[in-house]
Amino acid sequence: MSEMMQCPLPAELVDLDLSADSKEGAARALAERMVALGRVTDLDGFLADVAAREAQMPTGLEGGIGIPHCRSAHVSVPTLAFGRAPSGVDFGAPDGPADLIFLIAAPAGADDAHLSILSSLARRLMRPEFVEALREAKTPAEAAALVNPAPPAVEELGPGGGAPVSGRGEVGESPAGRPFRIVAVTSCPTGIAHTYMAAEALQQAAAEAGIDMQVETQGSAGFTKLTPEAIATADAVVFAHDVPVRERARFAGKPTVDVGVKAGINRPAELLAEAREKAERGEVTARQAPVDQQGEEADGYGAKLRTWLMSGVSYMVPFVAAGGLLIALAFAIGGYEINTAPSVAEHFVWTEAASWAALLFQTGGLAFGFLVPVLAGYIAYGMADRPGLVPGFVGGAVALTINAGFLGGLIAGLIAGATVLAVQRLRIPAALRGIMPVVVLPLIGSAVTAFLMFLVVGKPVASLQQALTDWLSGLSGANAIILGVILGLMMCFDLGGPLNKVAYAFAIGGLATPNEGSLKVMAAVMAAGMVPPLAMALATTVRGRLFSRTERENGKAAWFLGASFISEGAIPFAAADPLRVIPAAMAGGAVTGALSMAFECTLRAPHGGIFVIPLIGNPLLYLIAIAAGTATTAGLVILLKGMRKQDAAPPAQDADAAPAATAEPAKVTVAA
Repeated sequence: MSEMMQCPLPAELVDLDLSADSKEGAARALAERMVALGRVTDLDGFLADVAAREAQMPTGLEGGIGIPHCRSAHVSVPTLAFGRAPSGVDFGAPDGPADLIFLIAAPAGADDAHLSILSSLARRLMRPEFVEALREAKTPAEAAALVNPAPPAVEELGPGGGAPVSGRGEVGESPAGRPFRIVAVTSCPTGIAHTYMAAEALQQAAAEAGIDMQVETQGSAGFTKLTPEAIATADAVVFAHDVPVRERARFAGKPTVDVGVKAGINRPAELLAEAREKAERGEVTARQAPVDQQGEEADGYGAKLRTWLMSGVSYMVPFVAAGGLLIALAFAIGGYEINTAPSVAEHFVWTEAASWAALLFQTGGLAFGFLVPVLAGYIAYGMADRPGLVPGFVGGAVALTINAGFLGGLIAGLIAGATVLAVQRLRIPAALRGIMPVVVLPLIGSAVTAFLMFLVVGKPVASLQQALTDWLSGLSGANAIILGVILGLMMCFDLGGPLNKVAYAFAIGGLATPNEGSLKVMAAVMAAGMVPPLAMALATTVRGRLFSRTERENGKAAWFLGASFISEGAIPFAAADPLRVIPAAMAGGAVTGALSMAFECTLRAPHGGIFVIPLIGNPLLYLIAIAAGTATTAGLVILLKGMRKQDAAPPAQDADAAPAATAEPAKVTVAA
């Protein structure tokens, strides 16, 4: 057994008088101890990874505990450090600052056995007696000894971290006279802390309620699947997760509570009671929402609505991309008159470019024909799982029939999903439960959705859609520039987050019924989204000494990411210095959005960055607009960071004096 296995927390990594006024300061103080022991190889790179994890979801827990953690290429061995902060540090917990802070560091490819020790710590943090002992420890060695005992036996945790814990008692009795049974799955983005803390909290609550419970922890320490027998005999399911549940179809047909992982930690008894209530009502849905929910805020209606809408948009984007690019290529080859060409099924000449252009145009048009039904269908899917698909697609088809367009698809999807959810809440005879998902729910949902779309809400929505189309068609002058500023600000505020996606969804929604105004909007949105990563790449090139070595490496990758319209390429910079980077990015985005609209640039493709420049109207002016915004943001970032450098002494590890090293560029996702 290695030294790390024997002693995951040496006394040198304990600070019982941690003085920090922010979570960044606390993380830096503990990380510096890890660097001193050679367990972290790049301080700034590691802290950037910690900040990126914090940006996903706060790591503060009720009871005065903070557990900042991440996976990082800058960690040599799985490590944790402990600090006790008498004045408290705010880690975003609902009950106030944390005085017990564990910084957990895992390598990008950490060994499962080592990570089991860290997961064991996460479980013990849910036990009041363990937490109280940490607060009373007198010396670093005493605190380390509390943390370092051997982890619980495999029988207690279950193989691979799955931890079946049973309870018996009258409180948990099921109608059949046996103990009420629940299976659960917990998971979080890094799979180190929240995953196991949620499992421990649920198991404790189940034991107190006399419920027979088994939990599958899909964490970094590996996981063993719940057995088919355990799932089959369960009365209900609880998902407490912030990443997709693996092989989720196993739980189909079970009453399910679906929440973020922090809800599993903070209110486990409520979740178990809700699961029991759903089972008693006879609900059979396998998922409350198949789209991942990010943290506990997903419990709110506003967050759920955004998640449902983004579900539809995310499935619609490939149709927009394929159809838009095919149509744009058709226009590039055959000119704008190609839209009057006869059907290629009736007339196609292999040697004529016009015939090939017509083929591209008509294929793209067919792809565009799916936009509204797919949007509506997958909004309903996000709300009600597979039973919502057919009513959603039917509602989207009705929206097309009555010319309600993109807005009609949104409304139809919400109506379809709400109808299916309402039917699922009814008490269903046992004989009908087997055919509910494939017959009854699609039938009733389709009939109700079609009725409401045809006869109640469809015509008003169609009128509103026509008004929006007319407004976009008439955009010019100051109105167009103001809209460009607003869209630019939204695209650059959260770099791939909710506001960014709302602006992008508005733009691609206009492509469903393209006109001059909607094509201008699409051009402005893509141009603004390219600015943040391009600007950070420029700033790190021009004034590299203002940035850490890791940031300069990320800046090299940001050139390509920005040119490809991947706004998330700027996230590592924003996470490390949000108060300077985000306002500067918004200013540059507003400049680019306004100039793109003023230059009357147009774009038929929903994505592609500079690689679709030949398909852009007024391409030279479009590049000028992007360059202006990039220069604006880069200049502001350099100015603001320069002012900071003047007010504060350089860090101990100066960026320019640091030895050369290779850092991995940050992983990103496409802005769409």
